[in-house]
Amino acid sequence: MLSSDRLCGDFSALGVAAGQVVLLRSSLSSLGHVDGGADTVVAALRAVLGPGGTLAVPAYSPQNSDTSPQYRAAVAGMTAEEVARHRAAMTPYDPATTPSSGIGRIAERVRTLPGARRSAHPHTSFAAVGPLAAAVTDGHALDCLLGERSPLARLYDLGAFVLLLGVGYAKCTAFHLAEYRRTGTPPRRSYRAVVADARGRRWTEFVDVDVDDGDFARIGADFERACETRRGRVGHADSRLFPIRSAVDHAATWLAAHRPATPS
Repeated sequence: MLSSDRLCGDFSALGVAAGQVVLLRSSLSSLGHVDGGADTVVAALRAVLGPGGTLAVPAYSPQNSDTSPQYRAAVAGMTAEEVARHRAAMTPYDPATTPSSGIGRIAERVRTLPGARRSAHPHTSFAAVGPLAAAVTDGHALDCLLGERSPLARLYDLGAFVLLLGVGYAKCTAFHLAEYRRTGTPPRRSYRAVVADARGRRWTEFVDVDVDDGDFARIGADFERACETRRGRVGHADSRLFPIRSAVDHAATWLAAHRPATPS
């Protein structure tokens, strides 16, 4: 049974410190049996960050999209009438109430904390808590999933640290910003989401970078060979802590060399 004190000690030993801005990707089950579950993990991490620290997490909601793999899986095998009913029942994105999906219980706990802020994007929102939460989450443009007008770029500007807690580089959200920053024009595609505004419930469509995490594990392995990272265990979870700027800069160079792109 892992206690809050044990987790605080492990976070500190890894290099988490008071006043930092941290972007967290996590797996609760990888930690082992935590007394109090996700609540305890989040409370311990915030205690180490202190009142001047800010904690951010992805709070994605692909269930609001009909262009996501989750939607395609949900409607697979449905008749046309069943698909129509499913689409009619899809709930518009609401930053205050729409649950995150596929990001884990720790991130969902951060989203629901009193005082947490969440960005406005219906697919790829981020939630944050702490004194810089608004600076991280404000201004997330619809046609910018994870690029320069998203919380990832704000975290880069703030010199945040990435904490991979029991997950590998395949889940390193920060690498997505490098997809926008690599040399050449990255492939683009259309996305759709159901939203609600002054015009009521409606579908909106936009074009943005065709984000792809399929090679992030390879990027991470190369990054770890080339750049200094802090690695250790939090509970039973193999974990890493590193600056977002070094990760994004390295990934942008790697992508320019390994992924095809349309010349600028």
